Amino acid sequence: MPSPTPPLDLLLAPAWLVPVEPAGVVLQGHALGIRNGLIAWLGPRERAPQALQVRELPGCLLTPGLINAHGHAAMTLFRGLADDLPLMTWLKEHIWPAEGRWVDEAFVRDGTDLAIAEQLKGGITCFADMYFFPREACGRVHRSGIRAQIAAPLLDFPIPGARTPEEGLHQAIELFGDLRHHPRISVALGPHAPYTLSDASLEKIRVVADQLDAPVHMHIHETAGEVEQAIADNGERPLARLARLGLLGPNLQAVHMTQVSDDDLALLVESNTSVVHCPESNLKLASGFCPVERLWQAGVNVAVGTDGAASNNDLDLLGETRTAALLAKAVAGSATALDAHRALRMATLNGARALGLAAVTGSLQVGKAADVVAFDLNGLLQQPVHCPVSQLIYATGRDCVKDVWVAGQPLLLDRRLTQMDETALANTARAWGARISGRHE
Repeated sequence: MPSPTPPLDLLLAPAWLVPVEPAGVVLQGHALGIRNGLIAWLGPRERAPQALQVRELPGCLLTPGLINAHGHAAMTLFRGLADDLPLMTWLKEHIWPAEGRWVDEAFVRDGTDLAIAEQLKGGITCFADMYFFPREACGRVHRSGIRAQIAAPLLDFPIPGARTPEEGLHQAIELFGDLRHHPRISVALGPHAPYTLSDASLEKIRVVADQLDAPVHMHIHETAGEVEQAIADNGERPLARLARLGLLGPNLQAVHMTQVSDDDLALLVESNTSVVHCPESNLKLASGFCPVERLWQAGVNVAVGTDGAASNNDLDLLGETRTAALLAKAVAGSATALDAHRALRMATLNGARALGLAAVTGSLQVGKAADVVAFDLNGLLQQPVHCPVSQLIYATGRDCVKDVWVAGQPLLLDRRLTQMDETALANTARAWGARISGRHE
């Protein structure tokens, strides 16, 4: 006789369930079952199998966990340090000097912890990070229970933690090998931008990426000035240069892409390169507008990211997605551009695809990791609920995030972190703030 099916570890019973795949579906009266960290069952509540624990979620919307496809986690400790400045002024005169003075292993540990906590409280179950001392960031991800892609930063000059470009690349290769089989951490190569790396360096990175089949995460076409300077210096647009060097492809995550010509669009489509849209950072730094609807209609996979808290100034992906949806309509000149369901898809499954994790997360499907968020739509400000997805994107803030599970583990319950001490995190952040600003509290 066949062995009896073991009971589910947990059954989640919300008012609405949006699996994201298939697209545009809102399920009512359905429940989701979790066993061994995976989604093991999804169907009508009355047919649900036995479960060891049932969590009733009346008035709540259940979706895949949000995926923040670009950021610099430890820079939460620079939040508000140098606001209202152009990108290159902000970088060269404020951020880079501050990093040179303050960034060490302790800074990255504490800043990454703060970022993880903020993201979990905002419904983010997976994030992409590019910052110094990536091994320290991996340690914080491992400890916290969240999922992440950690990109080792690569530049042509010394950076905190790597005295030479060769040392940085060696560290990235070593980290990739050490974490190759980690269940929640993937490692990417993080060339900073075309303007901070020579052809020779980019060719080395491409060879290593090909050998390891590693993701490549890179700021590209962030501003019109970047593109204009590249044409003046070498006669070609940065994206065309990367194509010539063999870096475009499904493993490349092109972050920002505010400047997209017809030739650029053709290269993105032909190579199956993903674009990561960071609308609020782009707006705050006056970097430009990523043509999201044009990219989407051409078949480009577009994900969404917050960028770092130093240029945003928060890690609120739900708010970022609302901004992305509204901005897409204005840029396209069409009220139908990036509707609510597609906006949610951009913040979930598209992010998973960009990070090479679509087989693992990004949608609520049996066999995928149980990365799930429950949004509480019971509040006065969410009434009435005609369409829960529209309500989520256009009328709901991250304060409505009630519960978060990653790989079936509850990391936020009733809006409280289960694995992190919020008071200790806040006190540590305040201490860093006092040091950086020169105050003594």
